[in-house]
Amino acid sequence: MPFPKASIPLHQNWQFAQLPDESSSDINQGEQKIGLERNKFYPVSQFPTNIHLDLLQHGLIPDPFMGKNELDVQWVGEANWVYKTSFSVAASSLGGRDDDKSKVRAVLAFDGLDTFAKVSLNRELILEAENMFLPRRVDVTGKLNEENELVIEFESAYLKGWKLVEEHPGHKWGCWNGDSSRLAVRKAQYHWGWDWGPNLNTCGPWRPITLEIYETRLADLNIQSVVDKSLSSAEVTVTAELEGNNTSTDLQVQFDIFLASEKVASETVSASSSSSSNKATASFHLPNPSLWYPIRYGKQPLYTITASLLSTSSQSQGMVLDTLTKRTGLRRAELIQAPLKDQPGTSFFFRINNTPIFCGGSDWIPADNFIPRITPQKYHDWVNLVAAGNQNMIRVWGGGIYEEQAFYDACDEAGLLVWQDFMFGCGNYPAWPGLLGSIKEEAEENVKLLRHHPSIVIWAGNNEDYQYQESEKLTYEYEDKNPENWLKTDFPARYIYEHILANVCQELVPGVAYHPGSPWGAGRDTHDPTVGDIHQWNVWHGTQEKYQNFDQLVGRFVSEFGMQAFPSVKTIESYLPLGKEDPDRYAQSDTVDFHNKADGHERRIALYLVENFRYAPDPLEQFVYCTQLMQGECLASAYRLWKRQWKGPGREYCGGALVWQINDCWPVTSWSIVDFYLRPKLAYFTVKREMAEISCGITRREHAKPRDKYTRVYIEKRVEIEIWGSNLGLEDVEVHCKVKAWDVETGEETYESVVKKGVVLGSNRSTEIVAMDVPVRKVKSGEEGRTVVAAYLVDVSGKQTARYVNWPEPLKYLHFKKPEELKAVLTRDFKSVEISADVPVKGVALECEDDEVVFEDNLIDIVPGETVTVAVKGAKEGTEIGVRYLGMI
Repeated sequence: MPFPKASIPLHQNWQFAQLPDESSSDINQGEQKIGLERNKFYPVSQFPTNIHLDLLQHGLIPDPFMGKNELDVQWVGEANWVYKTSFSVAASSLGGRDDDKSKVRAVLAFDGLDTFAKVSLNRELILEAENMFLPRRVDVTGKLNEENELVIEFESAYLKGWKLVEEHPGHKWGCWNGDSSRLAVRKAQYHWGWDWGPNLNTCGPWRPITLEIYETRLADLNIQSVVDKSLSSAEVTVTAELEGNNTSTDLQVQFDIFLASEKVASETVSASSSSSSNKATASFHLPNPSLWYPIRYGKQPLYTITASLLSTSSQSQGMVLDTLTKRTGLRRAELIQAPLKDQPGTSFFFRINNTPIFCGGSDWIPADNFIPRITPQKYHDWVNLVAAGNQNMIRVWGGGIYEEQAFYDACDEAGLLVWQDFMFGCGNYPAWPGLLGSIKEEAEENVKLLRHHPSIVIWAGNNEDYQYQESEKLTYEYEDKNPENWLKTDFPARYIYEHILANVCQELVPGVAYHPGSPWGAGRDTHDPTVGDIHQWNVWHGTQEKYQNFDQLVGRFVSEFGMQAFPSVKTIESYLPLGKEDPDRYAQSDTVDFHNKADGHERRIALYLVENFRYAPDPLEQFVYCTQLMQGECLASAYRLWKRQWKGPGREYCGGALVWQINDCWPVTSWSIVDFYLRPKLAYFTVKREMAEISCGITRREHAKPRDKYTRVYIEKRVEIEIWGSNLGLEDVEVHCKVKAWDVETGEETYESVVKKGVVLGSNRSTEIVAMDVPVRKVKSGEEGRTVVAAYLVDVSGKQTARYVNWPEPLKYLHFKKPEELKAVLTRDFKSVEISADVPVKGVALECEDDEVVFEDNLIDIVPGETVTVAVKGAKEGTEIGVRYLGMI
């Protein structure tokens, strides 16, 4: 009689304790202070889990996110820990005990152990693990009793890392962020601390552990699809990999394809399993498939594909022995790197279902330092927030983790494209044989786990490792194509990125683009803006350029750039021990500075503030506002100016902009545009506006013409504005362009005119509209410097489709007229706020103490004569809406 697969989650009865470490008396004293008893086992807080969560649950450590408690818990990462559980197995399920059960196999499946772990079952060592990212399966047939004990001992990854560094003195160790010990350990690199996150080196069973009992199981379900260039049909090949001991019974695999609840295809294939893996494959031709599109460009239908392993023996005809189900989408995804018209180099953009896509989006880091407490709902909340911000791509950064299935499921459902890094970042990684074997297996297993997600359109080998190679002048001869030679250089990691990972992707995801690194430009300097992708850090880092000059800092695809801003005042108060009453509740306090890990952050925030605004560090609320205004202006400038370079077929001079970063892993001042508690900073809204389907932009340029080549006095100057429109939609749009202007010092309107009628904004590109002098009432030197200009795009029916207000910069030089009638009125149905003012007001921010009140837009420039309506959710009777603006204090 065949034995159907049974999966028993081992998630109960777990306990933890610290392993003895006689070499560290200081740690012992620290433990005594917090009440941790040696050799005492405590129940875990949850499962999966990690050691910080469990210690925190029992009050054995202070909350590492509060104040400067991070410093007080460093001993945790240098200690060794043990987890154990007991579980029962029915006698009827024990495999390998007599002839009747000789075909039954028992396997312990460990989805993730962080990181150096020794696993014992009933006091027998069954596994030594050393890779956080690598799921492991251990055959325990014949080793199980009716009552069992499972014990996992975790060694300090930090200390083990340094031992590995010492064991390989020939390698040229070095990295940015953290320390070199992390390079030797296949573990989330941000656990060593980063310039936005704390050093909290944790350990534990961070993903599920399951006991599987079966004769034969479905080990993998591989779905490969090819959509015809005409988009009229798709070929889908589904392969089930079988594993088990059943060599006498014929088996079948039934493949079913569903769209919603409708079965669209089915096929049953004969198969038999043996001690080695076998495969069963079915091919399907789907005419007129329902295609998966990125958000805005179409719908996101998902096909459900199920493989059922069936018995065909006479005693159990049709019995289901195992099932595997995956959801996928059918789409044609291409990375286009082709010569351009009128500019050097090659393009770098994505084409989905034959449609070129300008990728405006964000980079993603793990949403918590303690990953097991990120719920599927929180993943969906994050992804939906990204999508609601008009973003269409998210990049999973290479210093975190291969994310949970819930994250990619959410991206599939929302229509977000995913740029997926492999987990290497900012360093010179070693390449000894054992490590290379682990990395290869890691890559294979994680690609297999994730390859069915239609949202993933590119795999990249690493984050900034080629930039590190350049900065340290490590050997990289691009013309040398012999991988064995690469291992003999002081940059052996090239073997990982251009050989191991490239081959894994070619074999396992042949239809998805592979890019050796981010940034990378096929052997060219990683800062070369004409090829590949770049990380544009000459604003903030590097040469610290003015963000108004982002048009000169463009690349073919900018996969990182950013500007810091303080989080919500509520978020700051969340980590201050005394909250609103804390004496460190001010912008330059020790505790607030501690919650910013970026080197030189004080100088750099101050630099960009002092270049642009009149500001003061007090009160805290206004200072936080100023930093968020700065970030909003900066990022909007980048998106606006780079999207301008998306100029249509053959002129895709910039194919995307991904801001560093969307999220935080703890409450912190960082480059994120949404803080740890999912509170959007004001830049979230400026990015949202720039990524609207129709938008417009204005830039100012000063033109100086001297009378002759000698004079310093007789120079004719004029300031010109250039206006353009961006249409990310797939249909041409005809608009009229109206321009208005005001004197910022008096508030008086000085100009109004329709400057261009019947402008056709071509589909999926930016279009230049007009270049004209700044409209001033009197031709007088310097009057342009006090003139605010607004451009409005109005369709042929008279509906406004886009607006943009341009101000003389830097804003610190302006003498704003204080508004006497600035209004932000909640409508009677509580569904919107109407904002108006009697004079031009820069950066009006809506505020509400109630976190349930959510604004759909914010940080809006207001000019006289119009009312801007902002949708709002969660408002009710008694809701109070406040405003803040530049120059308010």
